[in-house]
Amino acid sequence: MSTLRDLAEEHTHLRPADIDHLHRIAGDWQLLSDLSFADLLLWVPVDADGTFLCVAQVRPTTAPTAYQDDQVGRIVGGPEVAHLEVAYRQGRIWREGDPVWYGDVPARHEAIPVRLRAADGEASEVIAVVGRDTNLSTARTPSQLELNYLTTADDLAQMIADGTFPPPRHPGETTSAPRVGDGLVRLDANGKVTYASPNAQSAYRRLGYASHLVGEDLAALHRRLAGDPLEGTDAANAILAALHGDAPPRREIDARGATMLTRALPLMPAGVPIGALVLVRDITEVRRRDRALITKDATIREIHHRVKNNLQTVAALLRLQARRVSMPEARVALEESVRRVASIALVHETLSMSSDEAVEFDGIVDRVASAATEVAATEVSVGMRRKGSFGVLPAEIATSLVMVLNELLLNAVEHGFPPSDADDEPAAGGPLATEPALGGPVPDGPPAARPEVVVAAHRFRKQLHVSVTDNGRGLPTGFDAERGGNLGLQIVRALVTGELRGTIELRDGSTGGTEAMIVVPLARTAPDGRSGS
Repeated sequence: MSTLRDLAEEHTHLRPADIDHLHRIAGDWQLLSDLSFADLLLWVPVDADGTFLCVAQVRPTTAPTAYQDDQVGRIVGGPEVAHLEVAYRQGRIWREGDPVWYGDVPARHEAIPVRLRAADGEASEVIAVVGRDTNLSTARTPSQLELNYLTTADDLAQMIADGTFPPPRHPGETTSAPRVGDGLVRLDANGKVTYASPNAQSAYRRLGYASHLVGEDLAALHRRLAGDPLEGTDAANAILAALHGDAPPRREIDARGATMLTRALPLMPAGVPIGALVLVRDITEVRRRDRALITKDATIREIHHRVKNNLQTVAALLRLQARRVSMPEARVALEESVRRVASIALVHETLSMSSDEAVEFDGIVDRVASAATEVAATEVSVGMRRKGSFGVLPAEIATSLVMVLNELLLNAVEHGFPPSDADDEPAAGGPLATEPALGGPVPDGPPAARPEVVVAAHRFRKQLHVSVTDNGRGLPTGFDAERGGNLGLQIVRALVTGELRGTIELRDGSTGGTEAMIVVPLARTAPDGRSGS
């Protein structure tokens, strides 16, 4: 399905500013649809002969739809769009005409011209038309709620025709809440409540106001109800700003353990301020869950911090034990254990500083590679280089993968470059360099002339492809890639095929040396069959 922008750019000559305004309408018109009990369709002219294209559609949540099928992308002309032509050519809201039928559904047509108000405050010519089509098959008994909804909808429709609705969106705000059904309050020009929906009344009751809202000065009421005086002043000022024609940011009011979100919109059809519309929503449970999640996140980070500390303590104890052991084989085994524990501690250290259970893995790889060059039992100075990016990985993948890379890097350095392979001008070890395009310096001269290990990573079809390649002496003659290798390679195979549910292949490099190829699925499957990441 093409987007509003795609359709407008392909079929019309609208300017980018015009299309941006249509986007703002489509982002905020659920409010008008719910108040109107009607479908809204956004039509743009295609040709000068009266042909229109539907680029957006919204259905009401307060009434049955007039259209069972999606109308977006439909091009219509002739008598079917005569009402749109009138609104577009004459620049006025069209409400005349008899009901029409869509299959078995009778509907009432209306057409609202769309204008874009310029920076100097002047409204431009009509750039589009909003069709407001009401399903008439369900008979309605006019009630106070319905009459107030429809009156407010007519005011907002006139503001669309004037170019003053929707108001500019504030940074970081969404259009998801509050909505009409959450709670609606209508104010007159003096800020007094003329109507409050039952849900709005209930929301204020949770804040501690048990009386009826009609007749109350809402700005003064917000000052009295808010537990925090500053918060009450902000909420009151938002009401006053809407009464003067502005559209302030949304405000929250906390009182008696309850929280209410408010959104104030000015009502100024034909440029005349007649009051304001205030949408309210009780978000008490939402804020309680937010606070619980914040507490949970802090607890999880603290757990990762303590796990990291405990792992570092274990590594220190193993290091002390290694110094006291006289047998070289035992000392080497203990030192390898220290490095393995330290690599896992790196992941938990990163998680302790993160707000979720995911880590930026490139930095961890760089640190593990740097450590491998520093502690490897070889006299040869080996350069390290990273190609591509691992990106953000979930903790369960990162913890196993860091051990795998630690073992492969140590094996590449220790077994791929014996002392006899030392170059007259060895590359500098230390932090993992990156490709020149990524900003990391690469030593002059052909890469094969210096001992080097390259770690490469890229993502493809929900898989992470990783390779660890060196330009050393290659695999021993007769090496069995499935069963051969030391304890480190056995750990690598167990982690890749078990914990990571991936595959690993050890082979001679195309230009010499050794290459380890790993493929890890990023879409994990839980034991119960559900997919996770």
